[in-house]
Amino acid sequence: MRFIHTADIHLGKTYRNSAAEKVRYSDFFHTLDGIVAAAIKESVDFMLIGGDLFHVGQILPKTFARTIESLQPLKDAGIPCIAIEGNHDWIHRRDSISWMEALSQMGYLRLLRPQRTDQGGYYFAPFNLEEGRGGHVQIGDLNIYGLGYIGAQAGGHVERICTAVTTEKNILLFHVGIWSYSPVEIGNMKIEEAHPLADKFAYVALGHGHKPYIIETPAGQPYAYNPGSPERVNFGEQKYDKGYYLVTEEAGCFVAEFKPTAPRPMQVLTIDLEGAEHADEALSGFCRQVQATLPATADDRPPLLELKLVGRVKFQPFELGRERLWSALDEIAETLHLEIKNHLSLVTHAGGEESSKKSLAEIEQDVLKELIGANSEYQGREEELSRLSLQIRDLVLRGDVEDDELLSLLDGEDS
Repeated sequence: MRFIHTADIHLGKTYRNSAAEKVRYSDFFHTLDGIVAAAIKESVDFMLIGGDLFHVGQILPKTFARTIESLQPLKDAGIPCIAIEGNHDWIHRRDSISWMEALSQMGYLRLLRPQRTDQGGYYFAPFNLEEGRGGHVQIGDLNIYGLGYIGAQAGGHVERICTAVTTEKNILLFHVGIWSYSPVEIGNMKIEEAHPLADKFAYVALGHGHKPYIIETPAGQPYAYNPGSPERVNFGEQKYDKGYYLVTEEAGCFVAEFKPTAPRPMQVLTIDLEGAEHADEALSGFCRQVQATLPATADDRPPLLELKLVGRVKFQPFELGRERLWSALDEIAETLHLEIKNHLSLVTHAGGEESSKKSLAEIEQDVLKELIGANSEYQGREEELSRLSLQIRDLVLRGDVEDDELLSLLDGEDS
């Protein structure tokens, strides 16, 4: 038995305010197309998608149509594509069919969803091809179970999941991260909570977090795998390998080989403008440092670039406006998308000695902590909740987030 395990593809992701919106939109589909082509070339028995096929639950019609185009070769080749929903795939509206359900009913996916019993347990109904629904698929002598995103309480559901599974030779498809491995702050469970899964499932196919990692039992036996996202979704992911797993059954065990993809180049640079007397001097230093530190790459695709401006300066930081910086960068580097984080702080003179005021970001953080801490219900969580608030603010300002994604952040935090 051979299969491909991928996750967190994030179709539909782009930068709304970028001149390169169409190019970035296509990046994620090209990545999926490459994985589908590999599945056909390797003649795998099936392909697993561990959640977050889409970037938002309410996708555009063109995204749905392009997804069908990407999955059509799998359908034509008779290779089942088995998927679960991640937190980004959710639709937060009652009586609204999700696009994942539609793809399942049309035969492009087998979307796995368990049912809940009156006692709060799980029931994984056999998948019904005509209805496009179920929680359990059997391929050969292999039983595949699926459970989408269930939030911060996932660890508490492990025992109920294991109790509901009575078959042998099982795989679990589960959209959850493992604390200490996953780079996201919500939707994870503790590693000790995950270990009982190894007794019931020969392979646990994870999603969530965009970083590849492997979980082992206390005895050192690998059993759970997260391939990460095959394309770079957010800044910070330039540090992670990008790819998927090609999994082969050998002597009753599953051996996962990480297959790299070719994500768009992503670079994050810190520009230190310490001591600049005025905005023109700072701009000159900005250009000089970008030219000196922007790494060369063999990839001829324009990169995604994030610049962090740091240092104490002797002029108001807002004088170094984004438009001015973007214009200067256009003359020295070609980028597909640019984001600038201004963490400059103003130097003042107090008592005859120089002292620096807090940066705008630090002031915002302090104010939010004070407001949050004034509510006794949230005391002790000031750092966590202020960071979440600023994260939501930044997503909204960037303009590349939908209501459903914001709601999923809040839902995960409430859990």
